[in-house]
Amino acid sequence: MFPIVGLVVLIVLVFGGFAFTGGNLGPVLEAMPHEMLIIGGAAVGSLIIGNSAKDLKALGGGLMKVFKGPKYKKQDYLDAIFLVSRLMKLLRTDGPVAVEPHIEDPKASSIFADYPRLLSDSTLIHLICDTLRLVVVSSGTLEPYAVEEVMDNAVKAHNHHALRPVESLQGLSDALPALGIVAAVLGVVKTMGSIDKPPAILGAMIGSALVGTFLGVLLAYGMVGPFANKAKSVVEEDNAIYHVIKQLIIASLHGHPQPLVIEAARSGIAHHNQPSFSDVFEGLRVATK
Repeated sequence: MFPIVGLVVLIVLVFGGFAFTGGNLGPVLEAMPHEMLIIGGAAVGSLIIGNSAKDLKALGGGLMKVFKGPKYKKQDYLDAIFLVSRLMKLLRTDGPVAVEPHIEDPKASSIFADYPRLLSDSTLIHLICDTLRLVVVSSGTLEPYAVEEVMDNAVKAHNHHALRPVESLQGLSDALPALGIVAAVLGVVKTMGSIDKPPAILGAMIGSALVGTFLGVLLAYGMVGPFANKAKSVVEEDNAIYHVIKQLIIASLHGHPQPLVIEAARSGIAHHNQPSFSDVFEGLRVATK
């Protein structure tokens, strides 16, 4: 919602401010389709050159994140805590044999089935199952620090992949002012070919050329750059749930008391999504009974 409001405010105030101060929008609007064709074509071409088909598809998903916002809400963080806590309790009380069916086939697991939104996140499910499989196979002989290192590497690899669309957007933002200059230079070349025209016509042609520079800067710093920043913040906020899972598993493997395990999980959640200690504790009593 807010990105759309921001776009409306940007367009209204930039073009409205220009018109309010006596500027003539006619020449600007007339030149925009031609300049946008050059700038947009160069931008799309550069994206195709610098990215694979998979990256371009991910870029579209990154743009959708700007408008959709973070995927996970407070209830999802609660569910993640409940899910991992149930699995860790099962591991402690009934042993590796009882946990193994759940982590080998999560879709058929009665525990995972209680959290369908989490089950749809393959990265989250792999992080939980692969880590617990490591613990099960090692029969509990692995040091928690070794498990933590493996989980850190998994989360870091996911973060790197998730931020690729953001990097592409930021790279495009950095390139747009120069692409605007390209469009402006081509406009000047066109103008020089009509140097024998009257001053009024030459002035209009030069003004049209300068619209390219204007659009390049506006798109870079008014739209694409902010889109990249917003997409980055959404990715980073959603990635917090993986750190919560890591903290839960590692604190449990260390044998910490449950209140400390809960606090280790809560501490990594942003305040607007952070459940209260009592919400987590009471929910755990119901989920793990």
